[in-house]
Amino acid sequence: MTDFFDKIKYQLDKKLPFAVYSKPVSDIVTGVFQKTGAVHNLTDFNARGFVFAPFAGNDVVFIPKDDAEVITVKNEASIEAVLNDLEQPKIDETAKQEFESLVKKCVSVIKGRQFEKLVASRTEKVPVTTDVITIYKRLLQTYPNAFRYCFYTPKTGLWMGATPEQLLKAHENTIKTVALAGTQVYSETKEAVWEEKEQQEQKFVTDYILQRLSQYSSDIQATQPYTFRAGNIVHIKTDITADLKESSNIGEVINSLHPTPAVCGIPKEQAKQFLLDNEGYNRKYYSGYLGELNYDFGSGTSSKTDLFVNLRSMKMSEDNAQLFIGCGITKDSNPEKEFFETVNKSITMRKVLV
Repeated sequence: MTDFFDKIKYQLDKKLPFAVYSKPVSDIVTGVFQKTGAVHNLTDFNARGFVFAPFAGNDVVFIPKDDAEVITVKNEASIEAVLNDLEQPKIDETAKQEFESLVKKCVSVIKGRQFEKLVASRTEKVPVTTDVITIYKRLLQTYPNAFRYCFYTPKTGLWMGATPEQLLKAHENTIKTVALAGTQVYSETKEAVWEEKEQQEQKFVTDYILQRLSQYSSDIQATQPYTFRAGNIVHIKTDITADLKESSNIGEVINSLHPTPAVCGIPKEQAKQFLLDNEGYNRKYYSGYLGELNYDFGSGTSSKTDLFVNLRSMKMSEDNAQLFIGCGITKDSNPEKEFFETVNKSITMRKVLV
């Protein structure tokens, strides 16, 4: 595995794009190392490669299969050392006030019936005291149920994250996705009990996805909501499967779903514009999507797509990490409670940076 991580260092030193990732509940780490320094943009959803898309706009960065060396290794590290002694970070009172003000504005426009739901987010900068390779290894250990990635191009910079949310999984004409919402701190001693606000938030996401997919499929199945763990927090999750009509294509489905209500709001386009106007910072690739398009790099199989929503993510620089964290807002949201939800989401990410 040492040679594998040396390859990451080499790509960074030479400013060559790469994507390194491990899928949920997998001990296999895949590296897609671009051979040239070109920055490719996705212009055709029939192309095969690795995509990295922003929250807003069409600037989808792409590593083509034909310009990549693929290496896979097995991750054999234990998770126990990383999960111990998670501590509450010191609260930035200015950031708290600003985020609570944003949540109040969201609640106001929701009560005014402009929106059913909005997803407010914020960003934090955390000093980095260790190297990129160590941080990524900790991500692999800490979030075994998530899609854990490290991505770099000269255009995007270096990003890392561990997202629990699938945007879309497809093989031939069958697609799978999830509706994920609601957040609680994980407890080993008691089962999660979900309030009506959290259940309603998750139902918004589920209903939206089902409505969107109905344009492309006449056969859609959804599970009952259930509790799903991701690191030190849990969510409500629904699994959804659909068979695409012959006239549908994967690009249409991706663009229809993204951004989902889990990261944006309802109605989608108006919610996206509201967030761009009011959050006070640029999300960039946070809450965009990333993953394999039309090709499984691990098995070498074509016609497979495996995309994830870019949550629990951070943009790395030489001496700090910019964390991106958010939460769903409904008419019943409490601004202070929502702020501390974002704090809980940042704890494990902070831990891997120490």
